[in-house]
Amino acid sequence: MLRTRTAAAAVTAAAFAGLLALPSPAQAAGSVHLYKIYYDSPGTDRGANSSLNAEYVVIRNTTGAAVSLKGWTLTDAANHKYTFGTFTLGKGKYVTIHTGKGTNTSTHRYQGRSWYVWNNDKDTATLKKANGTRVDTCSYNSTRADYKMC
Repeated sequence: MLRTRTAAAAVTAAAFAGLLALPSPAQAAGSVHLYKIYYDSPGTDRGANSSLNAEYVVIRNTTGAAVSLKGWTLTDAANHKYTFGTFTLGKGKYVTIHTGKGTNTSTHRYQGRSWYVWNNDKDTATLKKANGTRVDTCSYNSTRADYKMC
């Protein structure tokens, strides 16, 4: 009995200390949320389409059903805005939104921009439903890494 209490206390303490990656209540129930921001594409920022497309945001659907993202928006702190057209994100699926130009697929969408959106040092991504309700935000403030797991 003492071991069980000690183990439970250790798990609880680790969770409060942030050592365990427990899901947030929204993610535990399932959500559509920001998963990753790759904000500093490799190499020098000269605006080549390949470099622009190496800057991206990944959105994940952890719900038990497909979700229509038609009219949903992804913005940065400077209000660069990407609006989803007709698009459905399947249950358990990811979609990557690239900054540059390309052909949209079920797993990759393209903003069609000719310059970078995500700052290399700090920024905030915001995902909103078509009605303007904020779904998720993810911020970073570092030049030590090239990406942020949200």
